[in-house]
Amino acid sequence: MEKNFSKVNLNPSKFAAVGALVFLYIFFSIFGINFFSYGTLVNILDSSYYLGFMAVGVTFVIITGGIDLSIGTVMVASALIGGVAYNNWGLPIGWALFISVLTGTLFGFLNGILIAKLGLPPFVATLGSMMMAQGIGAIISQVRTVRFPDITQPDGWFKHVFYKSSSGFPVGIIWLALVFVVAYIILYKTKIGRYTFAIGSNEEAVRLSGVNVAKWKIIVYTISGLLSGMASIMYAAAYTSIVPATGAGLELLAIAAVVIGGTSLSGGKGSLSGTIIGVYIMAVLKQGLMSMNLQPHYQTLFTGIVLVIAVLYDIYRNKKMG
Repeated sequence: MEKNFSKVNLNPSKFAAVGALVFLYIFFSIFGINFFSYGTLVNILDSSYYLGFMAVGVTFVIITGGIDLSIGTVMVASALIGGVAYNNWGLPIGWALFISVLTGTLFGFLNGILIAKLGLPPFVATLGSMMMAQGIGAIISQVRTVRFPDITQPDGWFKHVFYKSSSGFPVGIIWLALVFVVAYIILYKTKIGRYTFAIGSNEEAVRLSGVNVAKWKIIVYTISGLLSGMASIMYAAAYTSIVPATGAGLELLAIAAVVIGGTSLSGGKGSLSGTIIGVYIMAVLKQGLMSMNLQPHYQTLFTGIVLVIAVLYDIYRNKKMG
């Protein structure tokens, strides 16, 4: 099994993703306005935090052959509920952030139950959860923008802890690195990871061997929800103001990063390091298009093009290996 993991970890898609990342950075450095600067580099890092958390979580899901379309709205709903807990319920900021993480985790657990126990297709189950999260967030916030404390307020310390230090250092990169390391250990060194790959490779064979597939699927979707809840902290730290009924579409950026990084949508193959590279491709693309004075809808267009190319390459690779 370890040998198989090594092959997955060294798949050619990851190296193609590295090449694409280097190419994009050089391209925008030449043609963008002030792209090659420390300020832009910090903006690229800032853009990667909440997206990276979501992408790492959904990597587990996609390796099993599933999908999680709810992570974007779950992240925003978690931030909204945490913000309401702080502003309206009078809870300390620490407890409010814990409630945000707990909310994301519960949504992930719900997805796991719907898929593993009730037999709903992942697309349908997580699409339903996406809409439920959007609705619940709007209801609890009473369709009002929720604001977290900024750095000038006493409880604004959480921004220094999760987003940027008082000296301006992007501490979010440290949190993303820690999450990556923990997720890497879980995926490649534990039973959870072994069954994640095994279920994606041949779920029926795993079931016939006596493994409780439902249990491991629930764990995988719960991990995705947990990381969406954690992403909500990074999102709140970055933006302060959280708007209800938003978040739809952010899941596509995370899924695009995962696929670009070499994780196969057909399941059984995946790379967390490739996912992180994909996250930075998305972040560089966003900042690069902004440096060329292009409107946000161009980012959506080019993200779609990059995703289609990545999926086509995945199909080609699977046919070649098959």
